[in-house]
Amino acid sequence: MSNQAQQETGTGREKNRSVSLSSLRDPRLFKQFSYIDGHWSDASSGESLVVTDPANQKEIGTIPKMNATESQAAVDAAQRAFRDWASLLPQDRSAILRRWFDLLHENREDLALIMTVEQGKPISEARGEIDYAADFIEFYAEEAKRPNIENVTSHMSGGEVEVWREPAGIAALITPWNFPCAMITRKASAALAAGCTCVIHPSKETPFSATALAELAERAGIPAGVFNVVTGEPGEIVPQWTSDDRVQVVSFTGSTEIGRLIYQQSASTIKQLVLELGGHAPFIVYGDADIDHAVKSAISAKFATSGQDCLAANRFFIEQSVYEEFTQKFVEEVKALSLGRGLEDPDIGPLMNENAVLKQEAHVSDALTKGARLLCGGKRDPLGPLFYQPTVLGDVPADALINHEETFGPVACLTSFAEGEDIIALANESEYGLVAYVHCQDPKKIYRASRDLQYGMVAINRTKVTGAPIPFGGMKQSGLGREGARQGLEAFTEIKYVCRNYA
Repeated sequence: MSNQAQQETGTGREKNRSVSLSSLRDPRLFKQFSYIDGHWSDASSGESLVVTDPANQKEIGTIPKMNATESQAAVDAAQRAFRDWASLLPQDRSAILRRWFDLLHENREDLALIMTVEQGKPISEARGEIDYAADFIEFYAEEAKRPNIENVTSHMSGGEVEVWREPAGIAALITPWNFPCAMITRKASAALAAGCTCVIHPSKETPFSATALAELAERAGIPAGVFNVVTGEPGEIVPQWTSDDRVQVVSFTGSTEIGRLIYQQSASTIKQLVLELGGHAPFIVYGDADIDHAVKSAISAKFATSGQDCLAANRFFIEQSVYEEFTQKFVEEVKALSLGRGLEDPDIGPLMNENAVLKQEAHVSDALTKGARLLCGGKRDPLGPLFYQPTVLGDVPADALINHEETFGPVACLTSFAEGEDIIALANESEYGLVAYVHCQDPKKIYRASRDLQYGMVAINRTKVTGAPIPFGGMKQSGLGREGARQGLEAFTEIKYVCRNYA
């Protein structure tokens, strides 16, 4: 369906628009279509999926339930567009990305509103995510202009050696519901800067942030076929891309379980993979830590995005000498957290779906059965079925499920450790290795923790560590590759070595 066709038929979709979205300054940003080859498209089958607001379970709108035909059409479009996009002067690609960055900032409030309504996060967090998402575009707009040729001292008499980085080709980007803007821009801006074209599958639960980004990408001048968004069920779309040998790169953010499946599906065509998977972050507080600062950091590390974050602290290890003090202050802070709809800008919003709430209930019940103490929360809130009270469990035994599985919600489990106990070894007892948090003043302990923690990122006496200039990623089963920084370009390029005689 063309842009003109959408304008002509769009009134039929107005009835589905959330009341909250009626206040958009630019209603054109709310798109209930996929975006393929520069056109807004419905599914050929006519089928659609309903998208609901997690705060009240009311319908926001619908998205096309695309199938194999449309997912292949997106790859066809990306293939046709690749050569022209890759051959653009780097500064021309940079200028287009810069316009996209500017448009995100100009439409910040609308983008944040769309995100809050479909994802549930507090509006201030949504605004922060738009800024975060835009930062990646700005960063890679600059990286696009960097030279991609490297001179190497020849090891052969009379030989001249060069190493080139060239665009890899088509990149398939599969993104989650918890950061529906930033996970797209972190991947897509690197791919586009490298000269790749993209086929993107956003979560079916938060598709409207993705389609709003596509609208702004079109306005920025990204050509048809370069940036494609295909909505629907992942099982109908993603396998088409993992098996297509024209798709050279697959970048996925989500659970380790699904990451393993994508890894397997991509094996037959030997793709480059970037997998940003699960986290199970330890939060270690030594006896010499600034406890008030550690408590505030712990609140941020646990409860941002209502705990629905792969960087969320999951296991709190507190040295015995400060365990009671930390616990008392932490529980007081948690009890003061507010719950509410995202547009009310509370501290904690609703969880994404019923399965998310069931997981909180299962982890809390298991821990209590095994001897943990319930210090606050521990149940759904009267606000609605997807609101779960911020919860603290004390003295959680080592065999509790919550010490082994990612909770992905607002439940914190606290455990004490004795002075001299090898807490680093205990923190490393996980298949995950994304991020670890340490609060300590002793430089020797800080150095050892920084060196020995088997995590891709280590935060010392702080919570925020991410941003466009840093290489985001984990060890072990938390994934492959890095996103952000110059390293984020690597998966979207191929290295070509050229050796020629002088004469």
